[in-house]
Amino acid sequence: MALLKVSVFCSSSSLVNENFIRETDVLARNLVNEDFLIQYGGGGVGLMGRLADTVLSLNGKIRGIIPQFMVDEDWVHHDVTDMIVVNDMHDRKKKIMTETDAIIALPGGCGTLEELTEAITLKQLGIISVPIIILNTGGFYNHLIRLFQIMIEENFLRKKHSSIWQIVNKAENVVSAIKNSTPWDPVVARNSAAI
Repeated sequence: MALLKVSVFCSSSSLVNENFIRETDVLARNLVNEDFLIQYGGGGVGLMGRLADTVLSLNGKIRGIIPQFMVDEDWVHHDVTDMIVVNDMHDRKKKIMTETDAIIALPGGCGTLEELTEAITLKQLGIISVPIIILNTGGFYNHLIRLFQIMIEENFLRKKHSSIWQIVNKAENVVSAIKNSTPWDPVVARNSAAI
């Protein structure tokens, strides 16, 4: 089956280091070059806004998925014409995580972290089976990755659960990581979800 849609979790902060912005640009270019439909949170600022701006400047395909209250606050990206407005954050996450062929997590704050860990949980439970790629720009996620290792060492996760996600350090390696990801069997996942 051809890879058609990728969902990107990323920050709405406009105060982040330039390295994160550059990596977002590289990721956007690589995804556009593959002709993917890029789904994201629909925001107009921070790495979200930069992702959308770069995709649009390259005539790529981008879809925003945003809750109504964020539209009401005028946090929406006004140039993204494929914008799906949902009721709340739960509907947004459900749509962006279950209607996709891959998930990519850029560095971000609590919202990005929550989305990433929920996606990992859903894959652990066999509810989704798509590749989950963690873009570890500048070692941003090193402590989280170490926490995942501790969860495995302390038997809160099985060793096999470490294959739920893949870690890449450069945006240029994300597409190949997606394409070379190990298939995840939802039935096997459910049978081994609990320790």
